[in-house]
Amino acid sequence: MSEHAPSVLYVEDDDDIAEMTVEVLSESYQVDRAVDGEVALRLALRNRYDVMIVDRRLPGRDGTSLVEAIRTARITTPILMLTALGAIADRIEGLDAGANDYLTKPFDFDELLARLRALRRGFQAEGRRRAIGEWIFVPESWAVYSPSGLRVALTTTENALLEFLSASPERVFSREEIIRAVFSSADGAGTVDTYVHYIRRKTVPEMVETIRGLGYRLGRPE
Repeated sequence: MSEHAPSVLYVEDDDDIAEMTVEVLSESYQVDRAVDGEVALRLALRNRYDVMIVDRRLPGRDGTSLVEAIRTARITTPILMLTALGAIADRIEGLDAGANDYLTKPFDFDELLARLRALRRGFQAEGRRRAIGEWIFVPESWAVYSPSGLRVALTTTENALLEFLSASPERVFSREEIIRAVFSSADGAGTVDTYVHYIRRKTVPEMVETIRGLGYRLGRPE
């Protein structure tokens, strides 16, 4: 196994299932296995992983609670949840907690590896991340993430405005500068104010700071 191989955190308390799965994963990944949710959370907070696989039912802290804790810590690593539960409500609960995908047991190893590849491609495609106070802005995905991990979708114009401000976070921009960079020359100063309002309404008022008499700059929201 190459030292540059991607890393995976695999959380599974069933030794029989885990032994086979780790063997397969180890052909492509550096694998850390945890047998319960508490140990897994400590590993997730301490190490950087390229992807995580989390079983739905775990001792100590169940998979849903673990995923919620990981997202609350602002860790955006893609997570695949494994579940033996067939009910749609259980799948929805896992996805709502912050998992990116799920796979029902028993699963095919080729499908597991394919889903992990897809998750990693999607995560890498998100590209640059910009910290805005305690929030994370991902311009390529047209989204900003709250400190709790909640994804807030942006429109094309909202995204362009936030990307422009976040490129020079300490600089104050006049409305005229913002219009030239983001909007049409036919738009007036009120258009800038309107979209600043939209962004604040979707996130928090502190996302964009008003500098009286000068214009706007990126804020420092908590």
